[in-house]
Amino acid sequence: MIQRTLLRSLQTTTRQPQPFRLTRAALNTSSTASRSVTPLASQSLAGRRWYSQETEAKKEETAAEQADAQGQGDKATSATPKADDPVQKDLEAKKKEIVDLTDRVKRSVAEYRNLQEQTKREIQAARDFALQRFAKDLLDSVDNLDRALANVPTEKLTDENKDLVNLHSGLKMTEDILMGTLKKHGMERFDPAETGDKFDPNKMEATFQAPQPGKEEGAVFYTQQKGFTLNGRVLRAAKVGVVKNS
Repeated sequence: MIQRTLLRSLQTTTRQPQPFRLTRAALNTSSTASRSVTPLASQSLAGRRWYSQETEAKKEETAAEQADAQGQGDKATSATPKADDPVQKDLEAKKKEIVDLTDRVKRSVAEYRNLQEQTKREIQAARDFALQRFAKDLLDSVDNLDRALANVPTEKLTDENKDLVNLHSGLKMTEDILMGTLKKHGMERFDPAETGDKFDPNKMEATFQAPQPGKEEGAVFYTQQKGFTLNGRVLRAAKVGVVKNS
């Protein structure tokens, strides 16, 4: 009995398992079930995709709105700095100091340039009028030569008076050379009566007035002493007689 039971147990263990077989009915039912399930699954997947896209779009919109709000907030904060910020106060103080220093530098440069121009003018004036005192000392000599030449009558300058003619020619040459030398240094002589100028108080001194028929009122008709200028400045005013008909 024991041997038979052992053999039966061995036979059951050594038997190969039978393959699982499905009947046609089972296959048909499974196929219909799968067909009925697929559209529902596709619908659920499409819904999930649409929901995910909508949520992503909402997230992007909110992110953009937050970025705009943050940018506007940064601009507002940058445009309206804090009044109690010590760094900002220090920066404003430095800016004011820079403006003040720049203004001082500009003024110093302008003053220095004005000083340079003034110094140049003074140096040029000193050069132009360095001979003023010396030229005044020569005026008497020039006047004496002029008087000597004016006092010789022209009718006596003939061949009969050769000595007088030679003396007059020598004095005239001396005067011309002297006046040419003075003119090189800016000194010139003027005679208002020769040019027919009207009386100018800046350049002339009226010693007397007299009526002169046919001449304009205020015109110079006689020169008692000729005038001199040095580089355009009056060195000595001319002494003249002025017409006064009224």
